[in-house]
Amino acid sequence: MKKYFYFLSFLLLLISCTEDVRFNNPAFQTLKDNNFWRAQAYEAGTESNGTFVIHGSLGYEQISFKLPAPIVKTYVLGLDDITIAIYKNTYKGQEAEFSTGVAKGSGQIVVTEYNTDEKTISGTFKFTVVNTDPSAEKQEMHFSEGVFYKIPVAPEGNFVPVD
Repeated sequence: MKKYFYFLSFLLLLISCTEDVRFNNPAFQTLKDNNFWRAQAYEAGTESNGTFVIHGSLGYEQISFKLPAPIVKTYVLGLDDITIAIYKNTYKGQEAEFSTGVAKGSGQIVVTEYNTDEKTISGTFKFTVVNTDPSAEKQEMHFSEGVFYKIPVAPEGNFVPVD
């Protein structure tokens, strides 16, 4: 009888030793003012004006990058209005928009891979955005340790960004 008990105990132990592994693939996440932020929805594609956009959203919060092209390189922010990062909160009563631009904000977006076969884009980012409302209480937001990984890229001409 003891043999059966030990055997059942061992069998239960063996069965319960499984790992619940979850992969974060694709992903769009960052530290927003040192708080973890992960997008629930993400997309990328070329707008009708030719600008390439990478977009991630979590509820009412949205982060968007506008790039001249999806080329593997480092894009510096705060130099022009072509390569920009935008953060928006559209929650009623907390509406805010922050962005980079000419001599406004700073940071970088590094595109590490643009896979045309799988139609995905990956990279890293860190930046500081400035409030578009100069009279607002909070004037800057900081994003660090940002990653976008294997974000699906919409076919040419079919991309409609969510604003």
